Amino acid sequence: MARTDIAIDPTMLTPTSMEAMANQATINIGIIGHVAHGKSALVKAITGTSTVRYKEELERNITIKLGYADAKIYKCNNPACPRPDCFKSYGSKMRVNPPCLRPSCGGTMELVRHVSFVDCPGHDVLMATMLNGAAVMDAAILLVAANEECPQPQTAEHLAAVETMKLENIIVVQNKTDLVTMDQATENHAQIQAFTQKTFAEKSPIIPTSAQLQFNIDAVVEHIYRSIPVPVRDFTSDPQMIVIRSFDINKPSDDISMLKGGVAGGSILKGVLTVGDTVEIRPGEVTRDENMQVRVRPLRTRIVSLHAESTKLQFAIPGGLIGAGTLLDPSLCRKNGLVGNVVGKPSSMPKVFAEITVSYKLLRRLLGVVGKDGARVTRLNKSENLLVNIGASSVFATVAAIKDDMAKLQLRRPACADIGESVAISRKVDQGFRLIGWAKIVKGKALRLEG
Repeated sequence: MARTDIAIDPTMLTPTSMEAMANQATINIGIIGHVAHGKSALVKAITGTSTVRYKEELERNITIKLGYADAKIYKCNNPACPRPDCFKSYGSKMRVNPPCLRPSCGGTMELVRHVSFVDCPGHDVLMATMLNGAAVMDAAILLVAANEECPQPQTAEHLAAVETMKLENIIVVQNKTDLVTMDQATENHAQIQAFTQKTFAEKSPIIPTSAQLQFNIDAVVEHIYRSIPVPVRDFTSDPQMIVIRSFDINKPSDDISMLKGGVAGGSILKGVLTVGDTVEIRPGEVTRDENMQVRVRPLRTRIVSLHAESTKLQFAIPGGLIGAGTLLDPSLCRKNGLVGNVVGKPSSMPKVFAEITVSYKLLRRLLGVVGKDGARVTRLNKSENLLVNIGASSVFATVAAIKDDMAKLQLRRPACADIGESVAISRKVDQGFRLIGWAKIVKGKALRLEG
């Protein structure tokens, strides 16, 4: 039986509280960049965990779905321990104070950060998946392969995407330096500097690495600690979690008496979730009646377990990626069925909109499209079909009206959102949807909810 009597004082919690960091990541960092530049390899070098897990990913050696892995970052307490050797990362199971492994140091490693990494696919047709991951990022690491000219198409598109989401804390990693000469690495470094001018990454450190050889990983870890500030978190509001994955943990051979409810995975935006909490999930079940009118029934359930990777939690705080076990029918969670939903306290949930009015701004040029890179982004047209990313939800939308920099969008599927929330806008170009701009929700037409 799950505990329901857990006493928590949210006013005493911070992202660097040892009682929080010891068990759960409190910062989310996105790993972005062009396909095959070594994003998954870098995550594995830092965390010891491979994010390439699905059969098709293993066969093609690329990331297709969002990947996740946690790492604890430590700093040696011996002042004589030189940098960057005094920094070390381990998987999330490592204890709080392991010894420093540098010969003759004698110091103790102190836990200074606990980070969740969101490994984003770099293939052009998976841009919407990358934007879903951006919804929970506090910062980003942009990978650039030293053995290719910079920028490659999705290098530019991913950087534009995180700028769209107002992610100002970016570290640039020049990977695969083991495959080039010193002169080639220097030339590539200059290309990176030119590319990042007048972007959020303009003053970001550029760290040469080889993820495969574990070269300079300690320098990357040090810069995560020094260059990415601890985000401001709200621990006292009612909890709200954005779902970026969901799944059924039962096996076909399990006896019916042993079946467990579905799991919703994501990141808490504010407040504290506790085992035993009753929560609502919006939009929940979306159907159409015989007149093709949309009907929305939020789901209500109870949190019966919380996990950060394999670590069992009694409460979960903002930041990091967590899995919330529920009493939901597991078929609702199977194959990411709840992705894009919002979990929270029933009395304080955002509204569910079928139509939103946004204030938008378009990119000047199209990015990341081979043969069309740099083409001018044309204005939105009435009745045009778009793909919009609202939180972790990718929703098709039709432009119903336009006036100046305002647009009314009719959503094909309802979305749970707050007024003022950021929206990424993508347009169909050739075979896929490509990022063309961003917006903020100004107002919306809320649906009447059933149940």
